[in-house]
Amino acid sequence: MKLPIYTLIGILLCALLPSRLSAQPETGEASAHDSLRISLLTCAAGEEIYTLFGHTAIRCENLTRKTDVVYNYGVFDFSSGGFVLRFALGETDYRLDKSRTDYFNYAYFYYGRDIHQQVLNLTQAEKERLVALLEENYRPENRVYRYNFFYDNCSTRPRDKVEEAVQGSVDYGVDMNAPTTHTFRELIYRYSEGHPWSRLAMDLCLGSEADKPISRRAMQFVPFLLQADLTKAQVVDSIGQKRRLVSHESQLVKAMPKEKSREGGLTPELCAWLCFAVTLLLTVYGLRRRKPLWGVDVVLFAAMGLAGCVLAFLVFFSQHPCMSPNYLLFVFHPLHLFGLAEVVYKERRGKLSFYQTANLIILTLFILLWGAFPQEFPLTVLPLALCLWIRSVAHLVEVRRSKK
Repeated sequence: MKLPIYTLIGILLCALLPSRLSAQPETGEASAHDSLRISLLTCAAGEEIYTLFGHTAIRCENLTRKTDVVYNYGVFDFSSGGFVLRFALGETDYRLDKSRTDYFNYAYFYYGRDIHQQVLNLTQAEKERLVALLEENYRPENRVYRYNFFYDNCSTRPRDKVEEAVQGSVDYGVDMNAPTTHTFRELIYRYSEGHPWSRLAMDLCLGSEADKPISRRAMQFVPFLLQADLTKAQVVDSIGQKRRLVSHESQLVKAMPKEKSREGGLTPELCAWLCFAVTLLLTVYGLRRRKPLWGVDVVLFAAMGLAGCVLAFLVFFSQHPCMSPNYLLFVFHPLHLFGLAEVVYKERRGKLSFYQTANLIILTLFILLWGAFPQEFPLTVLPLALCLWIRSVAHLVEVRRSKK
């Protein structure tokens, strides 16, 4: 991910700020024969949509060689060709990056994001194996990977490497593969609180698969949940002996105080109900004046049709998990664009529109069966569906009047 020039300049000056970056002194210095110290870093959430869920990285300190680096699986480049299209298709490539810890720390310090450190209680052999695994993954031919938000991201990759490095197994104290009462959508809601427009964008794109119960292991795609699980985890060796996976924890970076921004102004729900109110008033006006107001239908059906094109693309072409099936396609779908010509033609001539009739039936069933779908819909959808519904009702009323 490319940083602005002023940020890069600030990073170069980070050596001047060591006393401010550390919230408390490090403890547990390694002995002469144990020069490696490896920690899992959990970074606080940011304000951008791709930072709302925090971040995870691995810190490796070699106390003998005086090296201190961070392995970071969360690097991508917005400026790469076709990034938006590839992201929509689920073909986004991230890469493993390695940088000096002070550079890494300052970037998060600058953007107002704390860093929490968990020092791993690994044997010397396990530490060396973990470093070897990371270095192998950092080779040019291996460092790029196909990113998956839920199943293969900056949180799950470090976890998998730690589990691969230990001599034995990691016991989290619970059955990590048993279904829980949590879902992917619920976790999206939890960690996007205060960002209603970002939440709505993610909510609309997720299909019914996001509402199925997930395992505790699947929940670890969220860095904060992985951090909490590691605190209680134990390493079980080949003879059944246990030791804590995390020896101690500390706050590595206390970030520069910044006012947390929130997506202020109109919320999606309020905007949707305002849209419905305007549509209702215009519809009542048109019925009283005996005017079809087909221009209103052009705006509404075109907007809903364009939104439907995005959803249909994600459902039928994207490799992202939990996109299909998406029952919001009953409301937002590309057919609105194809049926618009027939709607306008029939309304201007006072004839019955077959598309408006079919749309009324579909939307009526959708609203009546709202709670029966195996998918949780954002409430913002209801007033938008009612906008289309009321326009279809008005059309049938106008046609009936003209026949009389």
